[in-house]
Amino acid sequence: MNTIKLFIKIFFFSGFIFVSSCKKDFLKERLETARGMDFYKTDEGILSLSTGTYYQVFSAPFNGEWAYCATNYGVDEFCVGGDPSNGVWNGYDVGFNSIVTINNGNTALANTQWDNLYIGIGDANLLIENATASTSTSDDIKKTALGEGYFFRAYSYLRLVSQYGGVPLKTKPSTTVEQEFTRASPAEVYTQIIDDFTQAYNILPSSGSPAKLTKYAAAHYLAKAYLYRASEINDSWNSSTKAADLAAIIPLCDEVIAKYPLTSNFANLWHYTDPDGANEQLSELILSAQFTADVSTNGSNTQHLYFTSRYDDLPQMQRDITGDRPYSRLRTTYYMYRLYDMVNDSRFWKSFRTKSRLNKASGGYYQNGDLGIIYIINQPGDNRFSSYKLNNVVVYSGTGKTIPNAYIAYPAGTTADGAMYNDVRFPSLSKHLDGSRVALNDQRGLRDMNLARSAETYLIAAEAKIRLAKSGSGSYADALPYINAVRTRAQFASGENRAAYYDGGGALGASTSGQSPDKNSFMPENSYYESNNISVTTDASASLAITDINSLPEGDEYVISHLGLTNDYDRMLALVLDERSRELCGEYKRWEDLSRTKTLVPRVRAFNYQASPNIHDFHVLRPIPQTYLDGIQLGGKALTPDQKEAQQNPGY
Repeated sequence: MNTIKLFIKIFFFSGFIFVSSCKKDFLKERLETARGMDFYKTDEGILSLSTGTYYQVFSAPFNGEWAYCATNYGVDEFCVGGDPSNGVWNGYDVGFNSIVTINNGNTALANTQWDNLYIGIGDANLLIENATASTSTSDDIKKTALGEGYFFRAYSYLRLVSQYGGVPLKTKPSTTVEQEFTRASPAEVYTQIIDDFTQAYNILPSSGSPAKLTKYAAAHYLAKAYLYRASEINDSWNSSTKAADLAAIIPLCDEVIAKYPLTSNFANLWHYTDPDGANEQLSELILSAQFTADVSTNGSNTQHLYFTSRYDDLPQMQRDITGDRPYSRLRTTYYMYRLYDMVNDSRFWKSFRTKSRLNKASGGYYQNGDLGIIYIINQPGDNRFSSYKLNNVVVYSGTGKTIPNAYIAYPAGTTADGAMYNDVRFPSLSKHLDGSRVALNDQRGLRDMNLARSAETYLIAAEAKIRLAKSGSGSYADALPYINAVRTRAQFASGENRAAYYDGGGALGASTSGQSPDKNSFMPENSYYESNNISVTTDASASLAITDINSLPEGDEYVISHLGLTNDYDRMLALVLDERSRELCGEYKRWEDLSRTKTLVPRVRAFNYQASPNIHDFHVLRPIPQTYLDGIQLGGKALTPDQKEAQQNPGY
């Protein structure tokens, strides 16, 4: 039994994932079944380490609430919806510190992100050490596992440095208790990240995506690491690396773009039908966090819960699988309503659910299947609607019946943002909805999470071109081909039904719940025509391509004016950040983009009404968790208050 206890201690201090996944009866196993550490130098052991690390680094973050807290709250795109369980992460008030004030049992703690990322680093260190020591003759196992280990470590440190700045560097597994740590500088952390991604790029295979790591995934993230190091938050020290970093980005991005062509229709990305279906194998997908129908093998994806507006508490409505469980954590801000060309850019209409069917009608005038909820995302100054909330007055052209529940973005000719903030209703971001769950109250999602896709690679390259132009290398117009590739894909095609809509909530056919289709709220159309007030057409939309950097799209000019930007660099950086919103909204990247570019504070003050009163310049970094500061030592003694303050980020 002592041997088993020793293994557990080693695994714990290495951040080894298999400890937490062991069943309780593990401790009852006979000693002769215990495996020594040499097992992890064998092919079987290396593969088991690799599998566990894939889960810890990529999948585990999406089984819980901290992932969206750290990336989608406290930005310009989202604020708190109907449930404030994690509102402290959005509001930047006094409760957001090295210890987060707990609202309820759903509140993500200050240390959860930190701990999970360091567990992943511990797993990666074990994988690197054992793959290096392995005598395996199979390059497919030994070299691939080594490349995976370097990637996992770099990926985890990139997340850490972009959230916290400098952090402790740990590149060897622990076999004993270690309590003395200091923060490395951001420059040192980035050096480690770029070295690890480069090694991964050189030895990972070329095939296996999106489920497995490839050299192209390494190229995408290596380009991202260079871009992050060259960003404004690092300007106090990055002058010696910036030019080379920016020059290195474009070849890497071009290599990835050539390998991963954009899917022809933006809607294909969200047309989820079943676990491991065609939607999860698209050519655009570079890397995904994997989930399958067998939740016992890899946990579950709960992100479908958090972006959904309440619908089940309205008259003639009830909860169902297609509408999902409406945890209502994140609501869309008006920044998103002002950003799109709502007539020609299909992405809003393919990313947000704006209609729901009645699914609990009592009979008579309304029947199940009638349009029950509509969100009118109109433009400022529209006089068609008298109030933000209308009952039974808006006529639906499909049946001639009025709509029981209508919510209007700009009612009564208003031009001010925020009318719908008076209600807990909002268009639900539908990118993560999952109708393949086995029951209407089931939290266990089965769909994969997109981690990297080539549309983002285009925008990484575009931003690098903008930064190169600022440095005097090339022109700002050099960014436009990369931006326009993403924008033109977003246009409505000739013959396309602009009102057609699909999201993963409509994947009921994959569910074993047996719920009757006539009691589902999912509706395969959007409010495009009602919102835009235009005639039905199947013509191709007008071009979204930008041809002149001095004449940017109306939505971008609105943002630029609202932020008071004037010079070409600031305008073009705003454009690429806006384009990242239009393309990547809700894909767990936004906070880090705004932090690294030091645009977080002005954008939050301009567009996030809940967070604007409390955000300050120091909020571009997260607080170092109190659990870390209280748990480490210096010279064998707990840190003094002054020593803790020295390791804490300013302002906390």
